[in-house]
Amino acid sequence: MSAPRFELLRLLLRRQTLAALGTLHRGEPYVSMVPFALDEATPEFLIHVSSLSPHTRDMLEHRRVSLLVVAPDDGGAPQARARATIQGDAAPLDAGSPRHASARALYLRRFPQAAEIFALPDFSLFAIRPDSVRFIGGFAQAVGLTPELFARALGEG
Repeated sequence: MSAPRFELLRLLLRRQTLAALGTLHRGEPYVSMVPFALDEATPEFLIHVSSLSPHTRDMLEHRRVSLLVVAPDDGGAPQARARATIQGDAAPLDAGSPRHASARALYLRRFPQAAEIFALPDFSLFAIRPDSVRFIGGFAQAVGLTPELFARALGEG
């Protein structure tokens, strides 16, 4: 993957704040919307979710998930929009851990308005560690990334 394509991927993940989260719900696919922050150092996607939501219970039962991040509509062909599909494992972060504290700080830098939600007892942070990333930078511009290549792509920016 070339450096310019790495830049497109970084820009997509840095600019977009919402992802479609796919979980397994009672044996069936289930898709919901989640705000996300990307911890480029680990690299992991951080989501802050309520235990009242089906997707949270789903992740606790089946850690395998998928995220889809799509560039905004620019009036062009839908197939030309940049997008990334991330497949990986979701794990809750222990509230008292140093990892939780750093993830919380990173999440709040991206979503400062979420500070009040962290006080609610039914919300928790999950980290999604990718094991594959499929990036489509535009029409006929698809590439698959291993976790190592994904980390490298993020680190070159």
